[in-house]
Amino acid sequence: MQQSRGDEMRRLVVMRHAKAVATAPSDHERGLAPRGRADAQQVGQWLREREIEPDAALVSDALRTRETWEHVTEAAGWDVEAGFSAALYAAGADSAFDLIREVDADVRTLVVVGHNPTMAYIAELIDDGEGEVEATTGLVTRGFPTSALAVFTVEVGWTDLDPGTGRIEAFHPGHG
Repeated sequence: MQQSRGDEMRRLVVMRHAKAVATAPSDHERGLAPRGRADAQQVGQWLREREIEPDAALVSDALRTRETWEHVTEAAGWDVEAGFSAALYAAGADSAFDLIREVDADVRTLVVVGHNPTMAYIAELIDDGEGEVEATTGLVTRGFPTSALAVFTVEVGWTDLDPGTGRIEAFHPGHG
């Protein structure tokens, strides 16, 4: 069982997968469109420029999220194994919060790559409204298109993550 260590700062990156192809044998098997691959690479570069590097990643096991993760990590220069989750593929906001709450206490920076509307809800719910004004404005006005991500500072342990427990520090609007 994870111990809550709220005295240490954490960082949570919530990302929606990049642009996927319109059709495939199943929704789960939809891969990235060429633009999606390029967008995911651009996101990886954006994260690298900000020196954001995760200790862990929780990624939906759908093809488009796995491919998004692959392109982001390549461009960011990360060597991090993702935990691919069938539960995250099907998760609503409450279930996604539960999955994040199960993350090991030693993880300082976590990247979550999933689907809308869940990722948008998580980003909106976790925000305490006191963060970086431009990032908050971007999140509220632009929504959460494909390859969008929000970076939060979290001052509670993962087990204590709830709505309003994160402060937005950066927002990348993606390219929809």
